[in-house]
Amino acid sequence: MSIDESSTGGPGTGLLPAVAPEVLAEAVENLSGRLRKKLDAAIEGCAAGAVRAADASVSVRFGEDAVVTLRPGPSGVVTRADQAVCGCLLAPRCLHRAAVLGASPIADADADELTPPDPGPDAMTEPAAAAEPGAEPAAAAAAALGAEGDAEGGVLTAAQVRAAAGLWGAAAEALAAGVTAGGAVVQAELLRAAHTARIAGLPRAEAAALRVVRGLRAARDRSAAQRLAELTGAFRELLYTAGLLASGAAGAGLTGAVRRSYEAGGSLRVYGLCREPVLSATGYGGVATHLLGVDGSHYSVSDVRPGGLARARGAGAASVALGGAVLDHAGLARGGLRVVGATVSPEGRLGAGRGVRATPVGGVAWGEGPTAALFSLPAAEAVAAMPAEDAEPGLLGCDVRVVGASGDHVLVRELTPGAPLLRLAPAHPHPELPHAANLRRIAGCPGLVLRVLGRPDLDRAATLRPLAVGPVPGAEHSLRLPPEWLGRADLGYDRLQGAHFPGDAEGLVAEVAPPAAGADPLADSPLWRVRRLLEAGVAGGRRAVAEAARGAEPTALAAALRRAGFGSAAELAAALTAEADRRPRDAFGRLADASAERYAWAWLAAAAHLAAAERSLVAASWA
Repeated sequence: MSIDESSTGGPGTGLLPAVAPEVLAEAVENLSGRLRKKLDAAIEGCAAGAVRAADASVSVRFGEDAVVTLRPGPSGVVTRADQAVCGCLLAPRCLHRAAVLGASPIADADADELTPPDPGPDAMTEPAAAAEPGAEPAAAAAAALGAEGDAEGGVLTAAQVRAAAGLWGAAAEALAAGVTAGGAVVQAELLRAAHTARIAGLPRAEAAALRVVRGLRAARDRSAAQRLAELTGAFRELLYTAGLLASGAAGAGLTGAVRRSYEAGGSLRVYGLCREPVLSATGYGGVATHLLGVDGSHYSVSDVRPGGLARARGAGAASVALGGAVLDHAGLARGGLRVVGATVSPEGRLGAGRGVRATPVGGVAWGEGPTAALFSLPAAEAVAAMPAEDAEPGLLGCDVRVVGASGDHVLVRELTPGAPLLRLAPAHPHPELPHAANLRRIAGCPGLVLRVLGRPDLDRAATLRPLAVGPVPGAEHSLRLPPEWLGRADLGYDRLQGAHFPGDAEGLVAEVAPPAAGADPLADSPLWRVRRLLEAGVAGGRRAVAEAARGAEPTALAAALRRAGFGSAAELAAALTAEADRRPRDAFGRLADASAERYAWAWLAAAAHLAAAERSLVAASWA
C-alpha cells in the first residue's frame, strides 16, 4: 500500500491495507468447497470499492447487509483475524471477508527486511542456525540441481523438515496449476505453508513463497509491472530452497536469518558514493546511500518506510538518522562520516543504536583515496572477482565512451583497448524516477566519455545498471557538473540538463559505424527455447507443457540444442515434456492424477541447468 495513494480518503485501488499471510490463509481455509470456487470472481472489484474512514479503517460494501471492515494495527498491517470483520450472518466464514483479504496486498513477513532495527551495543541479534548436509536424498537433490554441498552448518530439526516438505508440496501444486489456475485458493495454500515455514525457523523459504504469491497475483491481474521471467525465477528459487530443506540437508545460509544481526563495528570513517531510490512492491519507499570505508569495505545507510513512490522520491533529501549526524542523504552521498560505536549488519548496513555517534567529515572525489580501487580494474575483471554466492552483486566503476542508444539501453565501450561493448540499463524502471530520462540524455551524446558507478546485471549479457555518473578526470569532452555535486550525479535523484554536457559536439569522437547492439550470447544461443518452455509451464501450468510435447516443438528444440552443444539441456527439456504428458493409470486401467512433485522435480532440474548455462554465457560476455 502506498501512503500517498491511500490518503485521498475516497474509493480507489490503493486503499486496502496489507494483510499478514497467515490471516488470508486462515480465511480461505475456513470457506466451504462451494465458496472457494467463487472466491476468484468475488475478489475482482473489491479494491476499487474500498473506502477509508476517518479512523483509518477501510470498508468494502457487498450489497445491503454485508460490509467488510479492515482495521489495521499501528504498523498499517492487518495482523490478526479480528481486525477483519464482516456484518453478514456467515461471518467470519464468509466469502465477503475472504474476498477483501484476498484483494489486499500481502504484507512482508517481517518489517526488518526493509526497515533495519536500531540496535545498541547490548541489543545485537544472532543469525538463525544454518543447516547441515547429510542424508542421501539431499545429496541426490543437490546433484540434480547442480548444487555443491556445504560442510558447515547445523542439523535441521524434524519440524523444519516437515515444514519444508509441506512448502515443497504446495509449491509443486502451484507450479502444476500455473498462472491460469493459480487463483486465491492455490495462493492461500502457499501462504499457509509459508507461515508454517516461518514458525519452524525457515525465513528464506517463506520469503521465496511470498515472492511467488505476489508474482501470481500480478500475472493474474495483468499488472504492467509483472514479468513472467521474474515469476519463473521466483518459482525456481522456491522449489530449490524447499526441496533441499525437505530432503533434510542444506548448505549454510539456506535456512536464512530470522532477524538481521548487527555487530559492533568500533570507530569508522566512511565516504559517500551515491544515493539509490528504494521502492518495494509492498508499498515501502525510501533511499539507500552507499558508503565506502577507508579500508575499501562497503557500507550503506538506509531510510525505508511505508510511503511508496512519494517517499522514495522525497527521501533522497531527508535527514540521516544516524548518531546525531546533522546532514541529509544528498550531503552524505557527497560527504563522509566519522562514526564512533558503530553497529554493522552482515550486509554492511549501519545501525542507529543508542551508543552510536556520528560526525560529518569532508567527502572525496571519485578516484581519490579509497574510492580509487573501485575504478582500478576493467569491468570484466571486477565482475569475475565478485563472489558467485552473493544474492546481489556489488558496485563497480569504469570509464566509458558513449556509442549510442539501443532501445532503452545506452551502448558504451570502456576506455581500454579491446574492451567489449557494454549496455547501460536503468537501475529502476519506474517512469517517475529519473533513471531512464537521464540515460536517454546520455545516449543522445555519442562520443561523450564519462565515469560510471553501478551494479552489474548478472542475468543479462554485459549489462551494467548505473546508479551515478561523473566526468572522467582530464577528459575534455566529458560531463560538466556543478562544483557542489562533487563530480557525480545520482541518476535516481539528480536530473542531467543540457548545461551538464559539453557544448562543442564537433569535438566528440564517436564510432564510425556504431552497432545496433553488441554480441549477445544469450540471444544468439538456442537456450531461449528452454526458457520459453519453462515460462510456458509457469503461465499455463502442466497442461501447457504437455500440449507442447505433442507437437513438433520438442523435436526442433532438441535438435537446435544438440547442434549448439547443449546436450544436457536437450535431455532435461525432453524429460520435462515427457513427465508433463505422463498419464498414469491405476490397477483397473483408469486414469489417475499425475504426481505434481515428479513434474516439479523435472521442471526444477531444467530450470536450474538453464540458469547455470545462462550465467556462464553472461560471464563470458563481459570478457
